[in-house]
Amino acid sequence: MVPRLLLRAWPRGPAVGPGAPSRPLSAGSGPGQYLQRSIVPTMHYQDSLPRLPIPKLEDTIRRYLSAQKPLLNDGQFRKTEQFCKSFENGIGKELHEQLVALDKQNKHTSYISGPWFDMYLSARDSVVLNFNPFMAFNPDPKSEYNDQLTRATNMTVSAIRFLKTLRAGLLEPEVFHLNPAKSDTITFKRLIRFVPSSLSWYGAYLVNAYPLDMSQYFRLFNSTRLPKPSRDELFTDDKARHLLVLRKGNFYIFDVLDQDGNIVSPSEIQAHLKYILSDSSPAPEFPLAYLTSENRDIWAELRQKLMSSGNEESLRKVDSAVFCLCLDDFPIKDLVHLSHNMLHGDGTNRWFDKSFNLIIAKDGSTAVHFEHSWGDGVAVLRFFNEVFKDSTQTPAVTPQSQPATTDSTVTVQKLNFELTDALKTGITAAKEKFDATMKTLTIDCVQFQRGGKEFLKKQKLSPDAVAQLAFQMAFLRQYGQTVATYESCSTAAFKHGRTETIRPASVYTKRCSEAFVREPSRHSAGELQQMMVECSKYHGQLTKEAAMGEAGVGSMPLGLVLSAWARALTDTCLLCGIWQQPKGSSCLSSTWTLHTGR
Repeated sequence: MVPRLLLRAWPRGPAVGPGAPSRPLSAGSGPGQYLQRSIVPTMHYQDSLPRLPIPKLEDTIRRYLSAQKPLLNDGQFRKTEQFCKSFENGIGKELHEQLVALDKQNKHTSYISGPWFDMYLSARDSVVLNFNPFMAFNPDPKSEYNDQLTRATNMTVSAIRFLKTLRAGLLEPEVFHLNPAKSDTITFKRLIRFVPSSLSWYGAYLVNAYPLDMSQYFRLFNSTRLPKPSRDELFTDDKARHLLVLRKGNFYIFDVLDQDGNIVSPSEIQAHLKYILSDSSPAPEFPLAYLTSENRDIWAELRQKLMSSGNEESLRKVDSAVFCLCLDDFPIKDLVHLSHNMLHGDGTNRWFDKSFNLIIAKDGSTAVHFEHSWGDGVAVLRFFNEVFKDSTQTPAVTPQSQPATTDSTVTVQKLNFELTDALKTGITAAKEKFDATMKTLTIDCVQFQRGGKEFLKKQKLSPDAVAQLAFQMAFLRQYGQTVATYESCSTAAFKHGRTETIRPASVYTKRCSEAFVREPSRHSAGELQQMMVECSKYHGQLTKEAAMGEAGVGSMPLGLVLSAWARALTDTCLLCGIWQQPKGSSCLSSTWTLHTGR
């Protein structure tokens, strides 16, 4: 799964897209319509964001060799150095010049944006497990608010408030504040809003604040990944006003925005959700949702059959819905059960292609499961945090609230799909494949209560560095070797940035892991602690380089070109760093997966 080295023009989205003018507030907008009213427009910094830099070729090669050092023996490393010199002075120089030239032709975007979309949308593997992640919310601090109907109503209303706040340009711009006392103040915001958008980033930079790219946010709502032969497409229809609700594999829709763009009364939303929860319809014999877990080419072919069988309008309503709310009919037992359910479930009650599924179990346990091609964690995490805060601090309904006396049988539409024998066969095959794949996934967890990030910070250790070190130690203990590891790092500080790769395996983590795992008695506690400090310091350097677009090796297109060249010459995958990969293994550098070398 190697993306083509092609810079595709940034897709010009609808009015809610990056850099678009804010929409006027509707005349009926009330205090419950918005999460916040930022005095700085949401996209104020977007036009002046710096462009993602292309690392120098010599720096990329230097970092590559540093990442290879803990993985190769002396002979292999010397051979790799020779190939790198040959590459740097030969075809590598030519390829780098081509990349720089392409970047100069596409100054409106980043050099990674086009290849990144190609990488995701051209992948033919199922999005389940391979791409789609989830994030689980904490329970509502007020236990009585964790009732499924109450929480589903509050979460839905808060999500629509986020949508309206974003589209009205009233959502606070996403900014990383290094000195909040200067930059995260009313005084600064009142000043910076008058600075033209073309210069606003520089004004923030002067007070040590770094605005982040928000071009992905418009894909949060009314968006779906559509399966197409060879390469999928992203679809967004911001005119649609309805919510998609899944329960027992059945599909329901109802409007959550009225004709003026205002949020439907929370008591009406509560009434419609109560109606859906009380519907006694059994699960369909052939649950359509399984198809979204299929191989993308197979799903694309079956979708065409669905549309030609009279289901085009129903599919359009699924695709254009503001988001998908999944109501599960069982409580969550424990963290392992929660992880399985929110990551994949039983395949019947998710539409894995939606930009996100908001999943709420019988006991109120809630998570966001999102499709990954359209965007990264920065946008989803902002949505996640804002919705949790709003739904718990200013809930739209209480456990004592009574649903509106409205006729939900008229307002709520249940979507029905006409299925041919070929479609039924396709759904059955998708279910069998889904069930077999999920059986291969093992999840376990250990809750460590004796420490945490605050304790580590007091020891002047990076919590992330310690977590990565723990992975290295565990792998060494289990398999007796050090292997390359992928850690994602956002490059949202740049226009249309995505993520860069941190390579946590280093000579420092290898030395420290071997000291702890193989010979702890030979080192004093002070020596072991000093090794951890060295690991933390080096990991911090790698993280900073990645965040600033200077890592050079990993997810970037140049790294992919280098990888293909290096593998052709040396049987080494530059991204994974596995020398002479064992039969049956594959490069997993473009997924959130550790290459085990097994």
